[in-house]
Amino acid sequence: MAKKKAARKPAAKAAGKKAGKKPAGEMLISKSRTKGSVDCNVSGEFYAAFDEAARKMLAAAEARATANGRRTLRPQDL
Repeated sequence: MAKKKAARKPAAKAAGKKAGKKPAGEMLISKSRTKGSVDCNVSGEFYAAFDEAARKMLAAAEARATANGRRTLRPQDL
């Protein structure tokens, strides 16, 4: 006789958090992909600076889209 598997309950969503937003301490960029995209050596400090620059670009693009009455980021927002 085959045993029945117990049904899994869906994971509860965290209250108050928007999907897609990363915690402040988590890197937005991938270190391995960044290093694999260049022919130069990459210092440890570069990743934090690159992540900060990317976050500033995203914030500016989001502000521009919002000012234009859109909720979708487009290439021209960069």
